[in-house]
Amino acid sequence: MMRGYGIILATLLISLVLSILPMPESLQLYRIQWTALVLIYWCMALPERVGVGFAFVTGLLLDILTGTLLGQHALGLSVVGFLTIKTYRRVRVFPLWQQSVFVVVLLLVERLFFFWVDGTIGRPAKAAESWVAPLLGGLIWPWLFIVMRDLRRRFHTP
Repeated sequence: MMRGYGIILATLLISLVLSILPMPESLQLYRIQWTALVLIYWCMALPERVGVGFAFVTGLLLDILTGTLLGQHALGLSVVGFLTIKTYRRVRVFPLWQQSVFVVVLLLVERLFFFWVDGTIGRPAKAAESWVAPLLGGLIWPWLFIVMRDLRRRFHTP
């Protein structure tokens, strides 16, 4: 039963580390949503193993690591996980460039939930440049997909 979870947990751990690596303040708005990207991949590749609960727990870890309101990332990642699992059969057969468009939409949804929670607790709105990060995630998606697929095959993750 636990066979195959090692590579899933390792890639999510790497994505969490990438999410908290220090960056210059001027580039913070362009930080790629690594955890959401990795979660989207696993929800598409293994939806029976990685689902909404997995996304929620990963989001809580990201909240703790980034110091955001507890549940802020968890909400967004749960919605992204849900939407990915609901549509994975159709999206998996798309060419990578069409998958990238779908991923950009999912990343925008995650970002929208993040900003919505910020707005409800009275934090000021972020700059318009912060909407560039989902576009960068979409550009990275084909490369990330190929790397993750090769890792999954190399480690025989069913």
